[in-house]
Amino acid sequence: MSEPQRDATRPMPVVDTEKHPETERPTEAGQRLARPTEEPALSPDAKGSGRFWSARRVPSAIIALLTLGGAGLLLYDIVAVRAGYPAMYWRRELARQLAERHLDDIPVLAGAAFVTAIGLWLILLAITPGLRSLLPMLRPRHDVRAALTRDAAAQVLRDRAVTVSGVREARVRMRRRRADVRVISHFRDPAEVRGDLDEALASAVTDLGMARPPKLSVRLRGPGKKG
Repeated sequence: MSEPQRDATRPMPVVDTEKHPETERPTEAGQRLARPTEEPALSPDAKGSGRFWSARRVPSAIIALLTLGGAGLLLYDIVAVRAGYPAMYWRRELARQLAERHLDDIPVLAGAAFVTAIGLWLILLAITPGLRSLLPMLRPRHDVRAALTRDAAAQVLRDRAVTVSGVREARVRMRRRRADVRVISHFRDPAEVRGDLDEALASAVTDLGMARPPKLSVRLRGPGKKG
């Protein structure tokens, strides 16, 4: 005869928490695991840290290449003259023009204006941050920076506007400090649509979390006459 099968289940050992205080109760462990992690406190500069600065790679590369080419050509000409060869035509012609022309001649004034414009352009690039398409966001921590593109912010406002009952079409043009919203409504009282639209857009601007919330410029009109 075959032996009867033994019960495979065994009672779990019970630990007396009063005799062993270092052992946690299952409920306490579960509560400890279930505690949500504390969010980091906002840093003092949570209102934003200014705009993002552009690296200006293209203008820097152009100026570097022009400077390198001009300096190399001038150095080659000077070495050639020192070696007994005649100077290049462009340098002799430039020296002659500078010696013969007066300072009030039109070509001299035009060249000076061109060089001045280039210098002002370089100064403007040096003192302005650039990246006008990026809108800085609030910083929850001092080591975190984020920004929204204008197109992304405009898309968020547009999506929020079309969720309002009575809005048929919405267009948003995002600027640095203002958002122009153009809405076409239908089948509802325009006053009610305007009230719900203002509330929805204000909530959307708050949810964007930008350092400088844009001012809303909302224009609402009806669908127009048919025929």
